[in-house]
Amino acid sequence: MNRADWAILLFLAIVWGAAFFFISVAVREVPPFTYVFLRLSFAAVALWAYVLWRGGKLGLPGSAWASMLLLALLNNAIPFTLFGWGQTHIAAGLASILNATTPIWGVVVAHLFTDDERMSPRKVAGVLLGFGGVALMIGPDLLASLGSDSLAEIACLTAAFSYALAGVWARRYRRQGISPLAVSTGQLTAGALLMLPLALLVDRPWLQPMPSAAALGAIVALAVVCSALGYVLYFRLIDRAGATNALLVTLLVPPVAILLGWLFLHETIAARDFLGLGLIAFGLAAIDGRLLGLGRRRQEPRPAA
Repeated sequence: MNRADWAILLFLAIVWGAAFFFISVAVREVPPFTYVFLRLSFAAVALWAYVLWRGGKLGLPGSAWASMLLLALLNNAIPFTLFGWGQTHIAAGLASILNATTPIWGVVVAHLFTDDERMSPRKVAGVLLGFGGVALMIGPDLLASLGSDSLAEIACLTAAFSYALAGVWARRYRRQGISPLAVSTGQLTAGALLMLPLALLVDRPWLQPMPSAAALGAIVALAVVCSALGYVLYFRLIDRAGATNALLVTLLVPPVAILLGWLFLHETIAARDFLGLGLIAFGLAAIDGRLLGLGRRRQEPRPAA
């Protein structure tokens, strides 16, 4: 990774860390289904405007729209809704820590549903460490009682699992020669269409009080910056530096979310949650393998002069 790649990575960490802060602000006043519909709609409009500015050709074949609906469900509708509801009960920083399990779920899902990304002893160790971190964070509350906080944490974990399923499902578009911009625009458009009936039937937004400027501003920021711009930069980083390097953003997001939650929402994170994050980080390092490889290279004896 060169300096430009690191700049994109750090910018994404800030943007997606801020997303958890914006979600907490938005769902205080806007019901989860309506919040997700607005976020996806604004993001889709922003990307369509970008597509038109570039020449107006999306390059998404009609045969891909059916599978795009499933991608939108797994990558947008389900996780956005679950994180939105979950953050009405738990801190933004804790939600971001639980989101950091996405690559760990990804290893499990890839092993089950692909032929070229099988488990190895190193990956098994990483998965066990990651799930150990989750057990450390959720276990005590879950054993005591299934209160709303525990259910909210499980909802965020389910959202991370949904992201992992979406990652495997999205592999097909690269084989089909569909660009990342087309996939991003298509899934956000399909996601907005999926959420529209839910927002109307369940939330009935016309009966809700008008959200404040802060809540609406948070949704616009989530749509334009965190979703539309974030997806474009993320897929560009994958093209430039590879998916493994791009996944490093997962570990950089929680510190940003925790800091913003502490500064502006007066949130606190329990000590065991930081320990859980540490285990998740070690698990991701084991799955990634580069730190282990670096340690082995340093231990190798140097050739004699």
